[in-house]
Amino acid sequence: MQMIHVRLVSPPDLTSRAIGLLTDDRYVFNLVVLPELAHNPDGDAIECDMLAGAANAVLRGLRELELDRRGSIVIEPVEMAFSGTAAAAEQQQLGALAHAPVWEEVEARIRAEGTYLPSFYVYLVIAGLIGAVGIVTNSQILIVAAMVVGPEYGAITSVALGIDHGNGTRIRQGLFALTAGFLLAILATFLFSWAIRGFGLQPKAYELGIRPVSDLIDAPNFFSVVVAVLAGIVGIMSLTQARTSALLGVFISVTTIPAAADIGVSLAFSSWSEARGSLIQLLLNIVLLIVVGVLMLRYQWAVWRRIGRRSGHTGGE
Repeated sequence: MQMIHVRLVSPPDLTSRAIGLLTDDRYVFNLVVLPELAHNPDGDAIECDMLAGAANAVLRGLRELELDRRGSIVIEPVEMAFSGTAAAAEQQQLGALAHAPVWEEVEARIRAEGTYLPSFYVYLVIAGLIGAVGIVTNSQILIVAAMVVGPEYGAITSVALGIDHGNGTRIRQGLFALTAGFLLAILATFLFSWAIRGFGLQPKAYELGIRPVSDLIDAPNFFSVVVAVLAGIVGIMSLTQARTSALLGVFISVTTIPAAADIGVSLAFSSWSEARGSLIQLLLNIVLLIVVGVLMLRYQWAVWRRIGRRSGHTGGE
């Protein structure tokens, strides 16, 4: 049974309407009202539990009352609950809607990833350097490690959410972070690789042109498109369903960090065609991930909305 716990602070003039909204919904349980006990902001404290699959409609109604602006709305996951009434409602009435994502939670998760602290750029640079070592030494394990370290997918999904909501500020911030971050990563890998070349530290195989890892990265083709599209689909689905294991799989299947690292390495070793191919690979992956992200957000929203209508509840919206 998937439930969430909701804590509200309601201005007194909105409390009766909020309570009415909560009591009228058959998927809301354990409603507690504590008049005039909340402070900062001041108001009435309201707590309740609700089935996660039906929470979207309730949360939307609370926001339409402007409780998020004039009061406060806090959502917490319920790790374990024992309630025969709630379990019966989920099994007998909610149906497929029981597995609907809580969109407020999904969007909050994506917005959190769209916060570009200095660590975002540090992670990108370090991932690029790890990728550069993997390219020079022909180590696929290091390439995978670089993919896992890279934080760029959070920025990509944030841009997709901005496009879906028409939020120009979020789009600009995300694109700037991606552009600046990858430029820093390319610069760092170029300087690192230039130093390796200057001191003659490159492995003999790489110097002789035996570069299987680099060849996989700097040659975008039909399969690059297929992988990027599939990764974009799985990435958004894993975010909406909170599947961290699937999201990790996305990180190690997207050729963004490896492409940025290969640009820097190729420039340092005067491999112009490889640098050009890696640049195309990088841009191709970023664009496809953003486009697929937008389409998947809209598709999933439409699907769950339809399921909600069929079940007689708009909780999928």
